[in-house]
Amino acid sequence: MAVNQIKAGVVLNYIVIGLNALVGLVYTPYMLRMMGQSEYGLYSLAASVVAYLTIMDFGFGNAIVRYTAKFRAEGKTEEQYSMFGMFATLYSVIGLLALVGGLILSMNVENLFGATMTPTEVSRAKILLAIMTFNLAISFPMGIYGFIITAYEDFIFQKTLNIVRILLNTAVMVCLLHFGYKAVAMVVVQTVFNLLTFVANYIYCKRCIKVRFIYGRFRWGFFKEIAIYSFWIFLNAIMDHFYWSTGQLILGVVSGTVAVAVLSVAIQLKNMYYTFSLAISNVFLPRVTSMVTTGASNTEMSDLFIRVGRIQYVVIAYVLSVFILFGQQFVNMWAGQEYSNAYIITLLFFAATGIPLIQNLGMTILQARNQMKYRSITILCVSVIGIAVSIPMTRLYGLQGFGWTIAIAVVLGHGILLNIYYQRSIKLDILRFWKEILKMSVGPIVVVCASLVLLHSGKIDVNSVEQLILWGGLFSVVYMAVFYKFSMNDYERHLVLTPINKLRQKFAHL
Repeated sequence: MAVNQIKAGVVLNYIVIGLNALVGLVYTPYMLRMMGQSEYGLYSLAASVVAYLTIMDFGFGNAIVRYTAKFRAEGKTEEQYSMFGMFATLYSVIGLLALVGGLILSMNVENLFGATMTPTEVSRAKILLAIMTFNLAISFPMGIYGFIITAYEDFIFQKTLNIVRILLNTAVMVCLLHFGYKAVAMVVVQTVFNLLTFVANYIYCKRCIKVRFIYGRFRWGFFKEIAIYSFWIFLNAIMDHFYWSTGQLILGVVSGTVAVAVLSVAIQLKNMYYTFSLAISNVFLPRVTSMVTTGASNTEMSDLFIRVGRIQYVVIAYVLSVFILFGQQFVNMWAGQEYSNAYIITLLFFAATGIPLIQNLGMTILQARNQMKYRSITILCVSVIGIAVSIPMTRLYGLQGFGWTIAIAVVLGHGILLNIYYQRSIKLDILRFWKEILKMSVGPIVVVCASLVLLHSGKIDVNSVEQLILWGGLFSVVYMAVFYKFSMNDYERHLVLTPINKLRQKFAHL
């Protein structure tokens, strides 16, 4: 049953990705034009400020998933329910603190951004921050039900709910934007759908999983163990915000809302890129935790790490290749000429983050083994240095100064230092991993280089949506054929052929 849930979870995750990609392709350009560059930059800046409060989760959400999976593997039901009660109490306190912190930020918008904002923008930013803060505050105590569903590997319900939410949220926002509503309406709608999602998760946990919350058994020894585990997850979250949210704040102070809007488009595309990889690794924490609890060997972990990494690379390599060739035209047509500079920033983010994206099961293994300390400290140090360097680089070179600094920091931290740690201390076979990835890369490199020569020969024009779809489609067909033949192994070809053969059999019986 759990294996079927994992497979279904991955499939449904890719449906979610497909929907998000469709929404991104169709809805986002509409939203950008209806809101205007300044209004979108204002919304993005407010979201980046509130994002700092999300680190008040302190990594506890991940701990809920990890320890629930551990207790289930050990058959400790009462310990689970006591832990749920402890976290419900803890998250309620955190929610109140987040509410106070957000309101303080809301009242100080003028002091932070008054130099680059008009009085109207300052007033609207205060409203946005207040609503986003309320949304975040209720997310802490109510979000525990989503973590429980993940820990129980009930991915079908969770992902189906996500699909429904995407469809309804987009439909409502299109209608509101059509009638002239802008950023404030967006955050109100997001808050309403957040509440509805929490209610659905609560009902599912109570009626289907039948979990209980036991209060009054706050075990300080156990909490200390969880706090130590969560602390390193927390540092990882801080690093993530350093990389992405701080850039928007820096540009908001130095350049204003227009520059923030361009960077926000690049970050939005980067987030879509992330989802292609995380769709696979996100469903593995409960399973990896069970493997660790039952004593799986380093070889078994390495085999899983490489197998999942190869599958992730299949997707990541394709997305990166397409964006190298057609990304500039796509950004110009999708977001508008005024966002043209987002292409090079996005390309830098794609190339750099491709390394952690094909290795993110490594972080899952570290979480399951409770060995996040070195990773978190390393990435935090690199990110702090990167942000410190990015401030003068942004002042001197604008967006590209920030983009290059962050890309180099990601490669240094994830591509070099973490790989050394995985190989020497965690005993993952990193050398074999990169040999596999290099062998897989030969086909994509040949196809991309040949396509670049053809594109720059002047014989191909990509100046319209129709031409972009035509040439992008032709490239995809050639790329996938070459990749299937020369880059995939038998296991990966089997993954591709199995659903195709099932469809053939169904049609054959019609």
